[in-house]
Amino acid sequence: MSQQTVVNEQKDMEINIGISETNRKKIADGLSKVLADTYMLYLKTHNYHWNVTGEHFHSLHEQFEEQYTELAAAIDEIAERIRALGHRAPASFREYNEITTIDEDNVQPKAMEMVRRLAVDNETVLRTARQALPACEEAGDEASIDLITERLHTHSKTAWMLRSHLE
Repeated sequence: MSQQTVVNEQKDMEINIGISETNRKKIADGLSKVLADTYMLYLKTHNYHWNVTGEHFHSLHEQFEEQYTELAAAIDEIAERIRALGHRAPASFREYNEITTIDEDNVQPKAMEMVRRLAVDNETVLRTARQALPACEEAGDEASIDLITERLHTHSKTAWMLRSHLE
């Protein structure tokens, strides 16, 4: 086998999943924003899990753990969907920081302020996911639609549960 044949065999295989490259790019870009927001929310939720104090420590500590555990699994699913579409998933804090709409938290808020901020951030992820949905629908990408629909359900429920603490 010639060296040229080996080089040709090592090139990426063309993706033919019934979604055009243009549409796959649009979907991957939208999912990348969802990924960045989800990752930043994961970091903030984990931070609050470690640092929550006060009267509601135990229940919030456990609730935040449930939330960041779910977010960690979601991060993997979103990144793998981007890869399945043939695009590189953003994977560095710098990249996430450039495209996220979630504000980083470098202060130590009180427990109920943590809850309020997480409720707001879950609503932010909801809006980001909704913005990604039209490209998926336009392309007939049911797998990405399912993923985003699940994220919408999860973040809606989480935001509601967090807001309930504040009433």
